[in-house]
Amino acid sequence: MNIVIAAINSKYIHTCLSAYSLKGYAAKAGKHCNVVEFTINQSREKILADIFRMNPDVLFMPCYIWNIEYVTDIITEFGKINPSVPIWVGGPEISYRAQSFLEDYPQIEGVIIGEGEKPFLELLRFYDRECSLFEIPSIGYMLENGKIVINKAAAPVNMDDIPMLYNNFDEVEHKILYYESSRGCPYYCSYCLSSLDKNLRFKSLDKVYEDIDVFLEHKVPLVKFVDRTFNCDAGRALSIWKYIYEHDNNITSFHFEIAGDLLKEEQFEVLSKMREGLVQFEIGVQTTNFETIREIQRNTSIGRIEDNVLRIKEMNNIHQHLDLIAGLPYEDYDSFKESFSDVYALEPDMLQVGFLKVLNGSKMQQMALEYGLIYTSRPPYEVMQTRWISYAKMLEIKLVADMVDIYYNSKLCPKTLKMLENAFEMPFDMFLHIASCYVRLGYLDRSSAKMEKFKVLYETARQCDVDHFSDYSIVLNEDFNKNENRNIRLSFLDEYTTQRSIS
Repeated sequence: MNIVIAAINSKYIHTCLSAYSLKGYAAKAGKHCNVVEFTINQSREKILADIFRMNPDVLFMPCYIWNIEYVTDIITEFGKINPSVPIWVGGPEISYRAQSFLEDYPQIEGVIIGEGEKPFLELLRFYDRECSLFEIPSIGYMLENGKIVINKAAAPVNMDDIPMLYNNFDEVEHKILYYESSRGCPYYCSYCLSSLDKNLRFKSLDKVYEDIDVFLEHKVPLVKFVDRTFNCDAGRALSIWKYIYEHDNNITSFHFEIAGDLLKEEQFEVLSKMREGLVQFEIGVQTTNFETIREIQRNTSIGRIEDNVLRIKEMNNIHQHLDLIAGLPYEDYDSFKESFSDVYALEPDMLQVGFLKVLNGSKMQQMALEYGLIYTSRPPYEVMQTRWISYAKMLEIKLVADMVDIYYNSKLCPKTLKMLENAFEMPFDMFLHIASCYVRLGYLDRSSAKMEKFKVLYETARQCDVDHFSDYSIVLNEDFNKNENRNIRLSFLDEYTTQRSIS
């Protein structure tokens, strides 16, 4: 049979970990399928046509907040043109609303609920007439009489039973490869679905080492470990980091999502020896408001995070990506500005300002009414307003998030930003003022040229710190030339000098 898993990713550079995991787990048991990947940047019509041309006997589609609207469109239209082909869906966007999804989309055959490897393998056996549907765990389906059946849950997968997922590296060349060495999470963060999976399991170190060797052998540029808190087991994290350090091929980089407050002295000793770029860290600070931290059930020490982030920064060999979330309970506008200031002061390589997503099945969804969460009806279910932050203030935070990406994360003009900070009480206010210039000049609603981005900073400096404006002009010009690897003078600097002399 021609079994097809059609995955729709958010970007071309991404790979769909779940699709490869289903394929690898089934192949280990002698069952084979085909994975085809698309992106949300492709038209629905092309995706539909390409899937149709593959002529699947059974179609499986993983569902996430970034692709669910694409998936529902595809399954609706595919069901019209090829109604005899069974369609199965699964993934976190479906698992916590399986019954309602089956009711809303009767053209699908069923839903895989939760961890997918075992039910997927059993479904392939079912289509090979080796078992019956009611025997398959962790699936939901509708009977001919309209009754919906949800089968009992499967036992958690042993991580060592999942083989190396990538066996044709030509297919994934130039892409980010995702890898999991554990599943589940020991923590209880109320906004996160991973907190619902308390079956914390680890792949054995020997198996992890074998997989790392494969990545190194094929000189994969970037491997992202998707373990929710990679260093929750300090000894295990240390062993893997040691292995990566000792077997470095001077090409491959490894990305880890870690808890910044859990780093140990022995780990710092290894990390400090690594070549620049061998590992990179993503650290979810989310907020520095202690009342908010307690309410969202995060077990973290902000003080230790700050100390460890600064220590890593001093080592100057590890890229640090720090995250904040706007819209959390008990975090009002002023509190978020404080959280922003606290994290910005750590000078991370990248600062991501995200917005609370009220995910299906999460505790945050259960508390939405109490918290006054108003969020989008369509994915990604992003918060627009809370009891503590109005929609108007949330829009201001979004503007700041945009400016952080354009000016800070891009490293477009670091010296000018550093100088401009002195004109503001808080860095948040600086980015908000930059945003107001961006809007006034009409750049927000279109893709602005690099020269225009520099002009916005020029205008911001003119309005905020005229006494030192000549110094800003010099530094801004230096940033531009360094960024462009040129040696010119920005023309609009002379325009302002001329205007001042005339006045």
